[in-house]
Amino acid sequence: MSSVSSQQQFRYTQTPSKVLHLRNLPWECTEEELIELGKPFGTVVNTKCNVGANKNQAFIEFEDLNQAIQMISFYASSSEPAQVRGKTVYLQYSNRQEIVNNKTAADVVGNVLLVTVEGEDARMVSIDVLHLVFSAFGFVHKITTFEKTAGYQALVQFSDAETATSARTSLDGRSIPSYLLPEEVSQCSLKITYSAHTDLTVKFQSHRSRDYTNPYLPVAPSAIDSTGQVIVGVDGRKMEPESNVLLASIENMQYAVTLDVLHTVFVAFGAVQKIAMFDKNGGVQALIQYPDVQTAVVAKGALEGHCIYEGGFCKLHITYSRHTDLSIKVNNDRSRDYTMPDAAVAMAPQPSHNPYPGNSQQYHAAGASHYQQQHQQPQGGWGQQSGGQGHDPYMAAPSMHQGPGGHMPPHHYGGGPSGPMH
Repeated sequence: MSSVSSQQQFRYTQTPSKVLHLRNLPWECTEEELIELGKPFGTVVNTKCNVGANKNQAFIEFEDLNQAIQMISFYASSSEPAQVRGKTVYLQYSNRQEIVNNKTAADVVGNVLLVTVEGEDARMVSIDVLHLVFSAFGFVHKITTFEKTAGYQALVQFSDAETATSARTSLDGRSIPSYLLPEEVSQCSLKITYSAHTDLTVKFQSHRSRDYTNPYLPVAPSAIDSTGQVIVGVDGRKMEPESNVLLASIENMQYAVTLDVLHTVFVAFGAVQKIAMFDKNGGVQALIQYPDVQTAVVAKGALEGHCIYEGGFCKLHITYSRHTDLSIKVNNDRSRDYTMPDAAVAMAPQPSHNPYPGNSQQYHAAGASHYQQQHQQPQGGWGQQSGGQGHDPYMAAPSMHQGPGGHMPPHHYGGGPSGPMH
């Protein structure tokens, strides 16, 4: 290495220390990468990552002073500079003799969380989805979203640090449930740290910021559609456009859910025209088409959060689809057009008996419940139902469908808000 490059990479005026200062690191360099860089020269006992305005600096502390000297000396005389992820790293002795506090601002507990949404479609995760996810742990005061070098991020403000900590502990590293995301959005995960903020400033209700404590806050022009209609309600939440086609996602699918089972469940609220089932993000989803929007609204309100089988199995999560008329090219065990006069002719062979005998009245969501028991409500988050007006559970029907391993699945069960929640 030439003397010029040596002067660029090292500073010799400082007193040797077992703590080395590293510059020009790649974005969000990890502790593991720093330890790996220092491992050939000795034992790294402490690190401090992502410091500096650009978060491209770090400190590593060796067990012994001679180990730090060895690393500096090696790269000072080597023709190959120190590198992390292909970037040249500049080394020098630190003024400090040890790393006293390895805590960064992200480790200081607070009531505001910094959330990074990771995934190919991260920027398509709406503020409403984030509100649904985090409000399961307590009242969310404010949310702001923005884009930084790290990606699509959000600040989520709770009333206190305890609630924020509960949300962070449960959600950090987890994926957003697929049933909360639009059909075209792939899996996205959450990376959560604490923010130094304590009270966010929100001037307008918009698709990028919400203040749920102030329903009288002005609505930003960006929250008004082309027809002049406000698409953000007074509660700060985006108004979901209603549709005659529902998108049903099935969670905790321990037993097979067939097209016939779905038809039996959804026909209780009105004539079902078409159903199409498909696999997405490792789960099963279905599109159910009604003849009109009002029927779909009633079905969605009654079925959202209910379980097809008792015990919390095959839980339904329902949103409105952008589709209005499904294209069913063939009737089989995954798609069905019930408006075809001779639909049965084109269908795949069916069992000689109906696995769920009885008419739709057996599954009505009104009237007395034959099955209710109290369960402890799960902690906020992934198994919690969204609320709404309760309907009584479906009535049980004889089941001749066999679940995994040849076991008979439990009876149909639609535990509502007033009953068990799974």
